[in-house]
Amino acid sequence: MEAMGAPGAGLAIALENLFPPLPSEIILPLAGFTASRGEMDLWAALLWTTLGSVVGAVALYWVGAALGRDRLIAIAEKLPLVKISDIEKTEAWFAKHGNKAVFFGRMIPIFRSLISIPAGVEKMPQRTFLLLTTLGSAIWNSIFVIAGYHLGENWEEVTDLVSVYSKVVLVVVVLGLIGFIVYRSTRPGGGRRRAKAGQEAGQDD
Repeated sequence: MEAMGAPGAGLAIALENLFPPLPSEIILPLAGFTASRGEMDLWAALLWTTLGSVVGAVALYWVGAALGRDRLIAIAEKLPLVKISDIEKTEAWFAKHGNKAVFFGRMIPIFRSLISIPAGVEKMPQRTFLLLTTLGSAIWNSIFVIAGYHLGENWEEVTDLVSVYSKVVLVVVVLGLIGFIVYRSTRPGGGRRRAKAGQEAGQDD
């Protein structure tokens, strides 16, 4: 940000989408603090960080689109404890809640990056994806950039608060994974029958 200004903040946020260990919870309020010192324009910071979020999300969308359903199923068949029915349930859930998932997912750590991949796999209309991603990212980014702008030298208070939120999300994810493993371990089965049936139906067509 010192070298590039607002475009540098946008680049950092784009990379944060691709490499989640780079925390937007630090980048965004720091951008706001930098704007409060007059080293970059506040509106430019909001614009460029949102643009960075969209660019990173689109890159992951195309990763999902390139992966596709067939490759996803092929990978799932090789994973322990994962059944084809899991993919089918995920597809059904995304078909029903995909718009809300993309919009609100932009405001949830971990999911903020990952939600773009199933959107690509399921071929969500690009205009819809761009609109929802832009709106969700603009809200999330504005909260932290503006908070950093008004807190000034105390901008780190934002990261302290959000780190608690991030840890809660992480704990929920870990508990969910443990629950899935325990549940699946007690209900063995390859779950390949539906996949083969789907392939046979495709050959008949």
